Amino acid sequence: ENVLDLNGQQPPIYAILTLSQSPIDFSAKETIQKMQLWQGRFSKAIDKKTNDFNSSISFDSRMFREDIEGSMAHADMLGTCGIIDRSEADKIIEGLKGILADIESGALAIDMEAEDIHTFVEGELTARLGSTGKRLHTSRSRNDQVALDIRLNLRKQADDILGDLRELVNVICSKAEENAETVMPGYTHLQRAQPITFGHHLLDYAAMLLRDIQRVEDAKRRMNVNPLGSCALAGTTYEIDRSLTTSALGMDDFSRNSLDGVSDRDFCLELASALSIIMVHLSRFAEEIILWCSWEFKFIELDDAFSTGSSIMPQKKNPDIAELVRGKSGRVFGDLMTLLTVMKGIPLAYNKDMQEDKEAIFDAFDTVRMCITTFIPMLNTMTVLKDNMRAAAAKGFINATDCADYLVKKGLPFRDAYKATGTLVAKCIEMGETLETLPLEEYRAICDTFDEGVYEAINLDICVSQRKSAGGPAKENTLANVARIRNLINNESDH
Repeated sequence: ENVLDLNGQQPPIYAILTLSQSPIDFSAKETIQKMQLWQGRFSKAIDKKTNDFNSSISFDSRMFREDIEGSMAHADMLGTCGIIDRSEADKIIEGLKGILADIESGALAIDMEAEDIHTFVEGELTARLGSTGKRLHTSRSRNDQVALDIRLNLRKQADDILGDLRELVNVICSKAEENAETVMPGYTHLQRAQPITFGHHLLDYAAMLLRDIQRVEDAKRRMNVNPLGSCALAGTTYEIDRSLTTSALGMDDFSRNSLDGVSDRDFCLELASALSIIMVHLSRFAEEIILWCSWEFKFIELDDAFSTGSSIMPQKKNPDIAELVRGKSGRVFGDLMTLLTVMKGIPLAYNKDMQEDKEAIFDAFDTVRMCITTFIPMLNTMTVLKDNMRAAAAKGFINATDCADYLVKKGLPFRDAYKATGTLVAKCIEMGETLETLPLEEYRAICDTFDEGVYEAINLDICVSQRKSAGGPAKENTLANVARIRNLINNESDH
């Protein structure tokens, strides 16, 4: 039997030659599962601490489904192409199905002393099938195997994130619909600027999240490429059919350069970047929620289930969940920086540095999912204090632009109207009035173009309702935007 791989790939698990020419006992399941796939080249066991440092089973064990899925597709291809006997390919597939079922049911525990999930699965398969299981690794390297596993795993995680984002957008749409006429001050420089509605404000975050969805979808498309068949780095002399594994795994294409097949981690960088931008958006949203909860704003109140108290101040109700979301953004940014640093200086093809990709990208996905799934019910259950929003809008002279526009519509040049309105605001501050309460004679003392119609023009409800330009906060715009976003989200979900 051909026991050595002569195609430049890592030696298979059934290699029996060592430097001392002494055979390895494969009869014991424990021995198989704890050996290294490259053991035939070495004359003594790896140091325990070195093995722990080198091992990835603690974090790549979560890819057991993908590892088995990829192995079943590979075995089926080997059998179809006649590289191994069809009956043996079928036995391997059934053996892998059994291992998957046993892991999922809890009947089989993953050995956390194995080097990685690939070694564990192949060792378990060999223990169950004997020499038949040893044929699985034909025309395959751990390099293309792990490149496939992480793509399959992140494809699934990307789908989970997309589902979470759509759910959050739907909650935002519901809140926006409920508050399409809730007047509040819009801000620039954290200063009251112009009147908008709370619904309009919320839909800005929906717009951000829609872009996030697009970014994840785009990254997912570029990621959905099959590296199997790249082997260690230079392909194989076996007459494999890469289109078979590509189709079986639901991938769009296979990698067209074997070096790139094993060394590409652009998809990790791209997904980590998309996840970081999601966290930017969630952090900005969380910051506003924190501000809105404060007594200085008091625009909203969070449900008790999403707030905490103080250990010493009994009056406190803290928005800790929003604060944690804001804080965890830095963790995801750090994961992106880890990946960029790992990849920036390594030559082709595979290098052990790339083992660091999984902990960072898995942590980024885990953190973002935890934040979104907590954010959804927090937002859904919050109480909007509409009267407080309206009162804040009335006190900030945020209808000053509308006052100037009123003069422009009567024929005054905008710069003259702007100056007159600015003088009016100063007069209001001096007299302790607002534009709504300032007597008409004071208006006319500054500009005789004013008449009784100014009070209608600066009415906050009218100010908002007249902002009908595309993208503006008028109620009909908000409701149309909600319908558009829901239609888009539903279509994407169907797709």
